[in-house]
Amino acid sequence: MHRIFSGSVRALVTGCVVLFGASDRLHAQTSPPVAAQPLPESQGDQARQVTLTDKMIEGVLASQKEFDTLAEKAAPDSTSDKSDAKVAEQFNAVAKKYGFASYDEYSDALDTISLVLSGFDPKTKKYVGVQAVIKQQIAAIQADKTIPAEDKKQALDQLNDALKSPAPAIENKANIDLVEKYYDKISAAMQEDE
Repeated sequence: MHRIFSGSVRALVTGCVVLFGASDRLHAQTSPPVAAQPLPESQGDQARQVTLTDKMIEGVLASQKEFDTLAEKAAPDSTSDKSDAKVAEQFNAVAKKYGFASYDEYSDALDTISLVLSGFDPKTKKYVGVQAVIKQQIAAIQADKTIPAEDKKQALDQLNDALKSPAPAIENKANIDLVEKYYDKISAAMQEDE
């Protein structure tokens, strides 16, 4: 699930990388170059939450492989405006193919899914809130004797920092129900990209 975490969500979930280990790698796979598609945090504002629909979630899931392929073909080291514009056009075309008005609309849907997903307990598949998920992760890492001390300290520091940062509130509670409905499919899409 490319670009699964962005904006304020990425800042929060960076500390939860143990829970969603594939998220950063997935984001990196299919995001257009930064010059072509600036991320919300580079603009200093939060990602815009949208009211999700079944069609949006199905579009995000269905477009996964095509965006991954497109991202692999894009030259991430290219810095020319012409190349960036071409990549942005391609991303817009894929988004439109899957029912979105633009790549920005697709990104808003993906960011909203990501925000809601970050508050789900992966064991119960129920929404418990981001703070509760982070606390579960802290407890799991503290209890795990197999993690080297330096790695454990780094992970705990990141999680504790994330715990101090207030998570954006879910603006539309119906989004929680929709993400729960598609939880298994979303999780499977994330697993495919690991």
